[in-house]
Amino acid sequence: METSPGSAPASEPTSYAAAEAPTSRSHRAAGRPPVRAWLQPALIALVVVAAFVSCYVGLQRDPQPHRVPLAVSGPGLSHEIRQALGDSVDVHPMADAPAARDAVQRHDVVAALSADGPDRLRLEIAGAAGTSTTSAVKSLVGAYAHGAGRHVVTEDVVPLTRFDARGLAGFYMAFGVTLAGFVLGSNALVLANVLHLRHRFWLLGGASLAIGTVAAIIAGPVMGAVPAPLLPLTATLTLLAAAAAFTTKLLGTYLGPIGVPVSTLLLLTVGNATSGASVGADLLPSAAHAVSALLPPGAAVRTITDLSYFNGSHAAVPVITLALWAGVAAVLLALRPRMTRRRTSGTAPA
Repeated sequence: METSPGSAPASEPTSYAAAEAPTSRSHRAAGRPPVRAWLQPALIALVVVAAFVSCYVGLQRDPQPHRVPLAVSGPGLSHEIRQALGDSVDVHPMADAPAARDAVQRHDVVAALSADGPDRLRLEIAGAAGTSTTSAVKSLVGAYAHGAGRHVVTEDVVPLTRFDARGLAGFYMAFGVTLAGFVLGSNALVLANVLHLRHRFWLLGGASLAIGTVAAIIAGPVMGAVPAPLLPLTATLTLLAAAAAFTTKLLGTYLGPIGVPVSTLLLLTVGNATSGASVGADLLPSAAHAVSALLPPGAAVRTITDLSYFNGSHAAVPVITLALWAGVAAVLLALRPRMTRRRTSGTAPA
C-alpha cells in the first residue's frame, strides 16, 4: 500500500493479513504449507512461459502481409496491383515516380513501385522499415511481375546503417530499456516500507533518465547502430524506461502479488513481441497489430526508427503514447494514498 509524501510508510493492508492469518496458523499447526503457496508461483510461471513462447514463436511462425502501404505510379498500374495483390497491400496512387520516392523517404509507405519501360518495373524500398516487411513487399511484387511477364529492378532508397545490417538494434534497445525499467519498478515495490512515496518517485524518474542516457550513448555514438540524434533518442528511451517502471510499480501496488507477473506479460512479453521490430507490424495478426503501437515497446521502436532514418516525420504520436503511459501511471500512484485513507475513514467505526 502506498504512503503519502509526508507520512511514514504503511504496512500490509489489515484485511489481507487478517484473511491469511487463520489459514496460515492452521497449516502451520498441521505441519504442512498452504496449497496456495505451492500453486500460485507455479501457475504464474507456467502462464508466463506459455505466453512468452506463444508470442515470440507464434508470431514468427507464418507472418502474412496485410495492407502493407505501397506507393504506385504509372498509367493503370495502381489498378493492376490492387487487383493482383488484394488486401496484401494498401495501394497509394502517386502522380509520378519522384512523388512515390518522396513518400518512401517520409515513411508514409514502405516501398514505391513505378513503370520503368514497357516490360520493366522499378521497386524502391525503405530497408529501414524492417527486413521482414521489405522482404514481403519484394516477394509480392515479384509474384505480380512474374505473372505479368515483367522484370523488376529493386533499389533501397533508405538503407539501414552498416552496423545494424539486420535492423534489430531498435528491438534490442527497446527490450533492454523496458527490462531495466521493469526491474526498477519491481525494486521500488520492495522499498515501500523504506522510502516515502515522493522519494520513490524521485528514484523512478532519476533512474529512468540514467537508463535512457546510458542506452542512447551505447547504441548511438559508441556502437553506431542507431543513427538517431542523441538528445531525442535519450528522451525517447527515458520515457520508455519511465513507462515501464511506473507501470510495474502501479500494477504491483494495485494488484498485489500478481502485479509483477501481469507487468511481465504486458510489457516484456506482449509489448516486445508485437513491437514491430523482429516481425514487421504490417505482417502481424490483426489482434497483435491493433495493440502494437499502443504498448510502450512498440511506440519506442517506431520512434527510434523514425528518428534514425526518417527525420522524425512520424515520431510525435508514439512519443505522446510513451508519455501517457508514464504520466497516467504516476498520477494513479500518487492518488493511491488518498484513496486508501478515504476507504479507511469510510469503514472506521463511529
